[in-house]
Amino acid sequence: MNAISSIASSGMQAAQTVMRTSANNVANANTVGFHRQEVRQTAQPQGGVRATVKAADEKKASLEADVVSQLQAKNAFLANLKVFKTQDALAGALLDRKA
Repeated sequence: MNAISSIASSGMQAAQTVMRTSANNVANANTVGFHRQEVRQTAQPQGGVRATVKAADEKKASLEADVVSQLQAKNAFLANLKVFKTQDALAGALLDRKA
C-alpha cells in the first residue's frame, strides 16, 4: 500500500508546484522582462507524476490561464489528499480487524 500513498503524495507535490508557478506568474505579470513559466507533468514508470517548471511558450501574461491552473491544482491536490486519507483509513481498518 506504500505505492498508493507515494503516488498520491507525488500528485500533491505536483499540484503544489503548479500553484506556486501560477502564483509567481500572477505576481510578476507586470514586471518588466518577466517571462511566464509553466509546469509540465510526466508520468513515472513506477507510478506517480513528476512536475518540472519550464519557460512558457507564450512569454506575455496570461492571467486567465493562470487562474485556471490554480483551480486545477487545487482540485488535483484535494483529490490526491482524499486518496491518501482513504488509503490510510483502509490500512487502519485492516490492522484493527479482529480475527
